[in-house]
Amino acid sequence: MIEKSFDTFISREGTSSVKWDLRQEVFGKRDVLPLWIADMDVRCPQPIIEAFKKRVDHGIFGYTGKTASFYDAIIGWEKRRHGWPVKREWISCCPGIVSGINTAIQAFSQPGDKVIIQPPVYHPFYDAVIGNGRQLVFNPLKKESGRFTIDFEDLEKKIDDRTKILILCSPHNPVGRVWTADELEKLAKICIRKDVIVLSDEIHQDIVYAPHRHIPIASLTTDAQGSPLQIGERTITFIAPSKTFNIAGLASSAVIIPNKRLFVEFEHRLNANGLGMGNVFGILGLEVAYNEGEEWLSRLLPYLEENIDFTLKALEESIPQIKSQKPDGTFLLWFDCEALGKDDLCLRNWFIEKASLGLDSGVVFGPGGEQHMRFNIGCPRRTLVEALDRLKTALAEEKPASGFHFTH
Repeated sequence: MIEKSFDTFISREGTSSVKWDLRQEVFGKRDVLPLWIADMDVRCPQPIIEAFKKRVDHGIFGYTGKTASFYDAIIGWEKRRHGWPVKREWISCCPGIVSGINTAIQAFSQPGDKVIIQPPVYHPFYDAVIGNGRQLVFNPLKKESGRFTIDFEDLEKKIDDRTKILILCSPHNPVGRVWTADELEKLAKICIRKDVIVLSDEIHQDIVYAPHRHIPIASLTTDAQGSPLQIGERTITFIAPSKTFNIAGLASSAVIIPNKRLFVEFEHRLNANGLGMGNVFGILGLEVAYNEGEEWLSRLLPYLEENIDFTLKALEESIPQIKSQKPDGTFLLWFDCEALGKDDLCLRNWFIEKASLGLDSGVVFGPGGEQHMRFNIGCPRRTLVEALDRLKTALAEEKPASGFHFTH
């Protein structure tokens, strides 16, 4: 039976929510229904709330360090959920994955060096590369029968002596791919052979739907033939409970670096940037989430998958102008809006002005994002019903409607 507690709508207005309270600034109007930035409109697990209440009642919020229980929570989570035996001495921390990626770029490359990304992809990657004075190199994903894959032939060609880093998004945002062991092995072998460091953003690692399974690339120690594959020695893995448990505002992430030399270099740059100190609630939230949030997650995942299926069914039956494939993971859908016949600016404005929906424009994710929109299904079902009704109504003004009626 699908969990229904996530059906409860909780207003986030007046909480300084980027998603809800900045609609006027982002979209130019307040009445858009926001389905953009990747956080969810659901309450986080009750154990986190109770732990915060207890900590608030204590009343002192001084400098807070990371104790053994904090590291044990990360180690236990990665072992239970992803089969990765992480060691305590591999774990660093940072306020967020974006700040961590910026730090790693500074630590492991020099101005003018090349960094590869795989668009369409999470747009802060672009800023991290260009903002640090590195050269941005695209290894665009290939789209075959609606499914995205890595173009390994192109990747081989793009790497030269100035290429120092590849940023991997795993699972991939926005296209929702969960990379297979075979794909990760191919990528690993190229990076080992070409002496490229991998920065692996695995923030969506826990939002994966069966039969797919997230594999941390750094956990690969042998290839399919049993030969050694030490990609972990050149990988910096970024994880966080923020997407999984809807606690992005706590700004707490873990960085896993098995290579001692790389670990020391990362820590040096992290501290030089003033990013080494965590905050009291971020530290506590991560620990409680990983220790006590698993049961909550087991209820959330079926709900999110049903939201995906509900949305895709509505598109297929009533809004055929918009195409989308079921993602392997994440709570994001990648809408192909090419059939609407609008350029990117007109498409964004059409969603805002005609459909009153606030989505992420695909073009911000780079090459391959043209005429696409990113749609967040991490919300109560009633929000999806309202969004799809708005979309259907807007399209009906341009073309006769099909007569499909949305139901819960």
